Amino acid sequence: MVVKVNGRIVSTLRARGGSFVADLDLPPGELTMRVETIDARGRRAGRTVRNLFGLPRAARPRVRAPRLDERFQREVRRLAAGFPGTAGIYVEHLSSGAGAAWNARATFPGASTLKLAIAVALLGRVDGPPTPGSTLDRIMRGMLIASDNDAANRGLIYLGGSTSGGGARVNASMRAIGLERTEMYGGYLLGTSLEPVREPATRGIPLNVVSQPGWGVGKATTAADLARLHRAVWLASAGLGPLGRSRSGVGPAEARYLLYLLAKVQTRSKLARVTHRRRSVVVLHKAGWIDAGRHDAGLVVSRSGVVVAAVMTYRASGPGRRADVLAGDVAEAALRRFRG
Repeated sequence: MVVKVNGRIVSTLRARGGSFVADLDLPPGELTMRVETIDARGRRAGRTVRNLFGLPRAARPRVRAPRLDERFQREVRRLAAGFPGTAGIYVEHLSSGAGAAWNARATFPGASTLKLAIAVALLGRVDGPPTPGSTLDRIMRGMLIASDNDAANRGLIYLGGSTSGGGARVNASMRAIGLERTEMYGGYLLGTSLEPVREPATRGIPLNVVSQPGWGVGKATTAADLARLHRAVWLASAGLGPLGRSRSGVGPAEARYLLYLLAKVQTRSKLARVTHRRRSVVVLHKAGWIDAGRHDAGLVVSRSGVVVAAVMTYRASGPGRRADVLAGDVAEAALRRFRG
């Protein structure tokens, strides 16, 4: 068996029996893989697989209990204090569980960050990833890669017959995996009026409300919920976590499809600012913004593992470029802290 990536041989092995496993450390980025067989008489056969996105071996999903990193907590608090508005931050090194948070349960206007929630709910209703070029595939690519609002609305209608019906199904899907303050469809008071979450007795990453922005009602979420959502998709790519345990309909193939789309997002602002200086780092993320708020959440992948980060900002006069800088600084600080 010969395995080639982008035309270069990366593995050869002797296959015995009808199946084989090749454990590869792939280079980051878009790849084409070809697997060839050569029998004892020199006859060859093979297949080429496209639309792969390579990640380092350290990106392999694993379940770790979140735990507070006191040193990193001080850094996150310092970064949040430097933003001239209200910020909510959650960061966790998923490969070890260490992390920190600030104002992570304050509700912010969710904006386009909730398009990933729509995508998860949609994939829970189909069997397998959408066929390339199909209606659902175009909807998914439109709302995740291009962040197209019309595509998101069509996704909600596809899901529930109307935008409100689809929103209700998204909310149910999010509750099933533990997102308690995420609302796809507005109409009632959000924020600190919701029942508090009982925290474990151990010293975990703090999930609290330090400052609640007074933005009203509507689509809403928190930094903690966005981090949970991206973590759930990452774990589901290996059949783990809340999506893997529940009857969500989102299996490993569907989760990998979502991660592939998140990796194709072109913007290099916000969390992806780290890729300007770190060429080997990959950011799989979904951002969102309105006039008064800018947010980003996703997975920052390096050879030291995977960091999930969610940074939400709000300022009535407009958060401006400072919000993008804050997200980039949070991602950079996490990579420095957890580089081992």
